Amino acid sequence: MRLLLGLMWLLHWLPLPILGRLGAVVGSLLFVTVRSRRRITLINLRLCMPELTEQQRQHIALKHFQGYARAILERSVLWWASEARLRRLIIIEPCVPLEQIQAGPTILLCPHFVCLDVAGVAVLLESPLCSIYTRQQNKVFDEALRKGRSRFRPIKLFSRAEGIKPVLRAMREKLPFFMLPDMDFGAKDAEFVPFFGTPAATLTAPARIAASTGAKVIPVIATFLPNYRGWKVTFYPAWENYPGDDMIAATRKMNAFIEDRIRETPNEYFWTHKRFKTRPTGKESVYANVGKPPITSHPASL
Repeated sequence: MRLLLGLMWLLHWLPLPILGRLGAVVGSLLFVTVRSRRRITLINLRLCMPELTEQQRQHIALKHFQGYARAILERSVLWWASEARLRRLIIIEPCVPLEQIQAGPTILLCPHFVCLDVAGVAVLLESPLCSIYTRQQNKVFDEALRKGRSRFRPIKLFSRAEGIKPVLRAMREKLPFFMLPDMDFGAKDAEFVPFFGTPAATLTAPARIAASTGAKVIPVIATFLPNYRGWKVTFYPAWENYPGDDMIAATRKMNAFIEDRIRETPNEYFWTHKRFKTRPTGKESVYANVGKPPITSHPASL
């Protein structure tokens, strides 16, 4: 792992266009070789975008693998590049909402697009924050990841096992909560809410935390800029009258917002995750055949 981290450190010296193209090549190789994740991606795309042809979904899947690998390699820039270089490469629209953050509890809602680490850095260049964190199995990588994410401003990282109380305390200290709301963590604390029309176990925590703290919910999405020029981080207006009295309706609103953003840049959403792993009672797994040989060979032209 130390050797791999040393290689990543060397990569951060490369110009971003070279590093990004290298990532795209690696992603293309992964698309061909990591069959189980490719099949998960295509299952998700068939469920979420049935209006597309299979060739169009294959194309999005390939581009997703390229973008995901690219984002991993470009993480070296986020961890080791100078602040001046990062400020040149990260375009923020319209700006980090510091006044709103400082005015009271804030949830920065960041769905799983491949560049989400860039959104975290954009905030940390201006403000400390808190977030929930999954400890990495490799201690060396875990330490590097934590250092890379906290080198500009303090960041309080809490494990999911600690529950929500540490987050609420940090929010009372005016730390924005950088929240990743759209993964399947099982049925606990979740409701089956449509995601592109398919019931998906969706955390109601964003709505519940906003209701209990009076927090503003400000979505933030990070995407690639064209031609390997860097990244764009977009802060959207705080949702008005959110969550209201109906937590499920509020969660539906969140999923609908994420769907709209995915349609804008479908290649960059985290399709390799088993988003529909948890199923309503009586419904069979949509991933039952993952890991088995594909019925048809994938087109070599992609």
